[in-house]
Amino acid sequence: MTVGVLKEARAGENRVSATPATIESIRKLGYDVIVDSGAGVAAGFTDSAYQAAGARIGDATAADVVLGVNAPSPQQLDRVRPEATVIALFAPAFDPAMVEDLGRRPFTVLSMDAVPRISRAQSMDVLSSMANIAGYRAVVEAAHEFGRFFTGQVTAAGKVPPAKVLVAGAGVAGLAAIGASGALGAIVRATDPRPEVADQVRSLGGEYLSIESPEAEVSKTGYAKEMGDDYKAREAELYSAQCGEADIVITTALIPGRPAPTLITAETVAGMKPGSVIVDMAAANGGNVVGTVAGEKVVTENGVTIIGYTDLAGRLPAQASQLYGTNLVNLLKLMTPGKDASLVLDWDDPVQRSITVVREGELAWPPPPVQVSAVPSPAAAAAAAATESAKPKKAPMTAARRFGAVALSALALFLIAGFAPAALLPHVTVFVLAIVIGYYVIGHVHHALHTPLMSVTNAISGIVVVGALLQIGNSSTAVTALSFVAILLASINVFGGFAVTRRMLAMFNRS
Repeated sequence: MTVGVLKEARAGENRVSATPATIESIRKLGYDVIVDSGAGVAAGFTDSAYQAAGARIGDATAADVVLGVNAPSPQQLDRVRPEATVIALFAPAFDPAMVEDLGRRPFTVLSMDAVPRISRAQSMDVLSSMANIAGYRAVVEAAHEFGRFFTGQVTAAGKVPPAKVLVAGAGVAGLAAIGASGALGAIVRATDPRPEVADQVRSLGGEYLSIESPEAEVSKTGYAKEMGDDYKAREAELYSAQCGEADIVITTALIPGRPAPTLITAETVAGMKPGSVIVDMAAANGGNVVGTVAGEKVVTENGVTIIGYTDLAGRLPAQASQLYGTNLVNLLKLMTPGKDASLVLDWDDPVQRSITVVREGELAWPPPPVQVSAVPSPAAAAAAAATESAKPKKAPMTAARRFGAVALSALALFLIAGFAPAALLPHVTVFVLAIVIGYYVIGHVHHALHTPLMSVTNAISGIVVVGALLQIGNSSTAVTALSFVAILLASINVFGGFAVTRRMLAMFNRS
């Protein structure tokens, strides 16, 4: 079978669905690759680079599997041969007329923007990979229009305060914008109806602004949901106050399958400072800001610039094409289990079923819902709670028992000190102090630091091994036996620690 890489028909689209690097990965699955002439020029990939990767230049619509970024034009679709498979970003939830047209065509259509948000589909999640790039680019566009420092400056000529950035929505795009703004030195604040993202915002150096409302709850799908009137009223108050102080506002709020919610009203925009910049990343779906014009830059009467560019990811075309192409390669790997250039559509696989718009000429949209969260259902949660409550619970230690245990320990220590040889007493003292200090120190170490802490314990165990080796030749049988046990246990700790550390580090290495 052959895979074709289309030259994008949409005006202003700089991305391409495959790069020379991803072409090599596709060919390892057994496919031959055909690339439209000039398909990658806008992204910086020449025809000769594709040929060097093993592809041939020709008509991509003649291939068995046709890859694109955006939906192919009607003229391109007319040339696609029957029984072929076309894979691109069709956005079927927003274009019923196109879905109806595709349903009349005799081939299979897969839409990459319909990949469900489940763990096993993360490597194919195009929306996340493009949102990451778009969030970064939004900050670059804002900085260009802002025309001033993001970071604070103290010079002999005076002091310049840092810029204040407000990010509405802390999804993939929002987090990328928070990270980029913070890296430039701005003061970053962010808000999101999902309280679980607060730690993610703080980890990137931002301040999370919570909206106290009973509607704010942990998301069951990973996406924000449409909120009620009470939440929207509180949200409007927050945006009105924060936008008046902000120099840059970046909005990223989207609800799958629905128009973008309005977050910033005309009154809020009118209350912003002249020279402020708003980047509305939801412009393609209607926009989060009143006054946004999709694909354009608008300056309001009070001097606020509203950017509604819909091609933010495409403004970094080389990297966007590489990430999008990798998402496609991962899908092809899933659909080519035998690595034999044979594309198989598994109708029982929720990932493949969810992205299928048309199957062999038959309309398959919309797909059935997919369970996309690890959050248990109410029934399952109630059953788990009942099981947990049925388990016998260990009674907490009373004050009297705790006091008795401490008294017995103190008595044992005094007996050892009274009857032990004088040479042993300093060692016992060090041993007891080490236990006490170790308990309190290790007990307060964060879980994320347990792996580096293991390296410290390896060093201590190494000292134990050295000391035991010096004593193992002692004339006393008891000393020799204890030395052997010490060497054995300390060695297990050392080698086990290195094995665990090596396994942890391997998780961060690319194969």
